[in-house]
Amino acid sequence: MRKNKSDRPNKIALIEWTHLIEDFLENIGLTFEDFTQNMTGGWLFGYIEALKTADTDTVLFCFSSRVEKPLYVTHKPTGAEICVLPSTKIYRRIRKVILNPYTQRVEEAAIYTKGLKGMWCSFLLNIAPYHATPLRLLCRHIKKNKCTAILCQDYEHARFDACIVAGKLLNIPVFATFQGGNWQTSYWEKWIRPTTIKNCKGIIVASGDEAKRLQEKYHMHERKLMQIFNPVDLAMWNGLTHEEARKLLNIRSDKTIAIWHGRIDYYRKGLDILIDAWEQVCEESGEENIELVILGSGVNSEMLQLRLKKSSANNITWINKYTNDRKEIFTYLKSANVYVFPSRNEGFPVAPLEAMACGLPLIASDAPGIIDILKHGEESGGIMLKRPDCNALAASIMYMLQHKEEADRLGNLAMKNINENFSLTAIGAQLKQFIFNGNYHN
Repeated sequence: MRKNKSDRPNKIALIEWTHLIEDFLENIGLTFEDFTQNMTGGWLFGYIEALKTADTDTVLFCFSSRVEKPLYVTHKPTGAEICVLPSTKIYRRIRKVILNPYTQRVEEAAIYTKGLKGMWCSFLLNIAPYHATPLRLLCRHIKKNKCTAILCQDYEHARFDACIVAGKLLNIPVFATFQGGNWQTSYWEKWIRPTTIKNCKGIIVASGDEAKRLQEKYHMHERKLMQIFNPVDLAMWNGLTHEEARKLLNIRSDKTIAIWHGRIDYYRKGLDILIDAWEQVCEESGEENIELVILGSGVNSEMLQLRLKKSSANNITWINKYTNDRKEIFTYLKSANVYVFPSRNEGFPVAPLEAMACGLPLIASDAPGIIDILKHGEESGGIMLKRPDCNALAASIMYMLQHKEEADRLGNLAMKNINENFSLTAIGAQLKQFIFNGNYHN
């Protein structure tokens, strides 16, 4: 029998990595109300849902310059508590001159870039990450919520270093994960990080390549590392047939569709490669009833818009919005025939998992994470290509669009892969075992 929420002994403080939650939300065009009332899926809420299946509660901690005192809100879709803490006064002053603290280049970050003012801005850019966390306030509210462990979203960020200090002060273990690869913004991180990594109780990675990097760079014992994939809520991605989805979207039954969805990060996500490859498909195949659908918005939306204006292909549909309505995303995915994912760099992507859960065969570059998703090649439900290879991508798309029986076969294998390896229940059990049952090396 499931325990009552108040009776559960395990509660995790999940620490969101961005300096300010509004930075993340503005980048994808969402309001805080959207975030708390409607947003689901992705890594963040996937972990919360997975832990819930393992009788473990989560308090999500975020930080904002738009609140003056701690704000508690319930995340409607998951029921998790969200605690928004006000940013420090020092950090607010820094942000008046450092407009973009998420880059290593002062030219991209600050108002002043040259002379003494430029040197001062460079200094502020490097200390900004270490003033983004109100440490004393964070400790107070972790203790108030009776959290028994800390899970930091990003171990390659100054917030992780702050979490290690918080764990020491509260005498609770600190774990961390990361979804974006090797990325540091402050000069001081390379000196501080080896020490904080050493004092972390465990690191959760989804990508095998990332686990190797951590062992090589930080000399981590393999027992402090646990490979746990990003979870997928299978119930969310079922319940609609291909034909029903097409009827809802008013798509002809004879049309063949390739689809991509996510945040518009033009170069990193390989959208330039995708459009080049699609133009080649259109030119070489001569097919008329084919279409490429791009669903998403983001910081590079203008770049994508400019590229599409120059495109020789007139059968590309871009739904220019970041939607947190999983049913809408599900409907678009279910209407398609193949999913294309040409990223140059990833941590461990959720988007292709969602597509595979809908029964779509995957065509993807060999970016980190994809290697683990398609561990057994085509038997895992997809085709993996060297990156960036526009010709190979075009050839694979063309093959899938022209051989629907093979696409269906791989789509069924893709769905089987997700059911067996990425369910909320399976991932929740693994997270609980690693964090609370001492399955780590001291």
